[in-house]
Amino acid sequence: MRALRPLPAVVPAVVPAVLLGAVVLTGCGSDDPDNRPNPSTTTASADTAETGPVEAAELATGLDSPWGLLPLDDGSLLVGSRNTGVISVLGAGDAELTEVRRIDVRAEGESGLLGLASTRDEATVFAYFTTDHDSRVVAMSWDGATLGEPTVIVDGIPGGETFHQGGALALGPDDFLYVATGDNGAPGSAQDRDSLSGKVLRYDLDGTPATGNPFGTAVYSYGHRNVEGLTFDDDGRLWASEFGQNTWDEVNLVEAGSNYGWPEVEGTGGGDEYVDPVAVWRTEDASPSGITYWDGSLWMAALRGQTLWEIPVDTGPAQDPVPHLAGDYGRLRNVVVATGGDALWLATSNTDGRGEPATDDDRILALTR
Repeated sequence: MRALRPLPAVVPAVVPAVLLGAVVLTGCGSDDPDNRPNPSTTTASADTAETGPVEAAELATGLDSPWGLLPLDDGSLLVGSRNTGVISVLGAGDAELTEVRRIDVRAEGESGLLGLASTRDEATVFAYFTTDHDSRVVAMSWDGATLGEPTVIVDGIPGGETFHQGGALALGPDDFLYVATGDNGAPGSAQDRDSLSGKVLRYDLDGTPATGNPFGTAVYSYGHRNVEGLTFDDDGRLWASEFGQNTWDEVNLVEAGSNYGWPEVEGTGGGDEYVDPVAVWRTEDASPSGITYWDGSLWMAALRGQTLWEIPVDTGPAQDPVPHLAGDYGRLRNVVVATGGDALWLATSNTDGRGEPATDDDRILALTR
């Protein structure tokens, strides 16, 4: 194991929103100074003194473009490969993955096999993926060893482009399935409540829009650019990690019926009709993908930023994000709470076509305090 080293101090942006101070970081696109919001700033030390360091150990190596991660009650982990459409299982104590299902996907740019989720009893596994024409969610039976044939429960999510596909799935405490979509390269669609693009969607487990959704459709929230991470905390709050364009990446606290501003605003300061993010980063420091809740904090995997960001949310307002793993393993794709809750499992993303893979990439890491 090796201790994770902190980044140098960063400058947080004080966001007039729910809980947190925010850090300055970035998503995809060039840094356009003319498109920057102007939050007030305050200097803060970004180190691990308040939260404590973590240590990393390798669980598996030599993976191809891991994206979806699904911990199971028996201590195993389902892993989806974005580029190949293969879902494999990493058994508890194993170092090699075993293929359990292959889904026919279109893998190009940010498309392919994306998020995974399951029902509470793990009898059904859900997967989000892109085809040549759209993005879809399928349901598959799971008996502990084999994934059944995929049954499409949601289709028609715009997915013809190769970028901004979203892809996160999460089972809510209400036992509804939450699905995050990107704007599919059409920014205006995020504000169109009749479109499934640029949204967080909420469904019954059979793929019908959930009872009680705010607009009588599948749409739960809107105005999102590209959400690749969804997680619930112990209080049942829904959090989303979201790619910005030129300037600001975001973490948002997602609430039913709310408008998160894209493309009218990137970052904070869009006016009363929009909900500000609770934390923002310059895109070169983040480009966030997966996010999870553990040990009183949100943990967000950053691709371009090559950092695991810890954002304390249980100790009061204006908590400064803390960097871990900065540059140690390259691009970081997804992070989940390990079975039993005493560790995190983290997937790297250096074989996704944008990284510089080392000999052992990609990897699944176990992180402990």
